[in-house]
This record gives sequence, structure tokens and C-alpha cells, in this order.
Amino acid sequence: MQPALLDSSIYITALRRGDDAALALRRFATDAPLWLSAVVLEELYAGTAGGGRQVVERLERDFDKAKRILVPNLSDWTQAGQVLARLAAKYHYEKIGLGRLTNDALIAMSAGRLGITVITANERDFNRLAEFRAFQWQVTRL
Repeated sequence: MQPALLDSSIYITALRRGDDAALALRRFATDAPLWLSAVVLEELYAGTAGGGRQVVERLERDFDKAKRILVPNLSDWTQAGQVLARLAAKYHYEKIGLGRLTNDALIAMSAGRLGITVITANERDFNRLAEFRAFQWQVTRL
């Protein structure tokens, strides 16, 4: 099985269930390496406080130690912009809508570059992104 990374939507659901549920996600894909997107990490830091922050710090340490944090490069940023422009034209997105999709586009472009499957609960947005740039993704519910 190819490597995978979990989108913020998966981590947020787990964090709402408690620290143990969120940390257990590190073993989500037992038969393939699990990666953490730097974009997901930013979203988690921005949205957590208190005990949740300690869990995010632990995730960062663990994935950094394993050398499995995926950071978007210049090409990922460029492709994300191109995909967002095409998506905006097709679906008549305003700037606010595109801003909401920027992080998802960066996750998709960087994962696609390395052949990493994105696992998400956010079917609508990733489905739209996949219309304009091929990448592996799947929907799951925790």
C-alpha cells in the first residue's frame, strides 16, 4: 500500500474524542507509512488550545523524528494557484471561497507530488480539486 496522510478533518474529529484518539491516528495505516502535512500541522496549531496543543506538539515531534513531515515546495504552491484559478472559473468561487480551499489545494498538490494518498472527511473540496489535478485520495469517517 502506498503512503498516506490524514487531512485536518480527520485529526479534528479525533481531537474532539480526546488525546488518546488523536495520538492513536499515528497507527492509522499499519501497512503503509503515514505522513503529516506541514499544512495540516499549521491548521491544527491554529485551531487548538490547552491539552489539544500538547497532542499537536507530540504529533509534530513524532513525525519529525520519523522524517515524515510533508512540506509544500514551490511547484506545489504554483500548481495550487493554477488549480484554484481553474476551480474558481468553473464554480464561480469568490476570493473567500478560494481562501478556504488554499490549504486543501496545498495538501493535495504536495501529496500528489510524492504519490501519497490523502485521507479526508472533506469529500466535497477534495473531489473538486481532483477535477483539475490528479492525486490519490479517499474519504473516511472516524
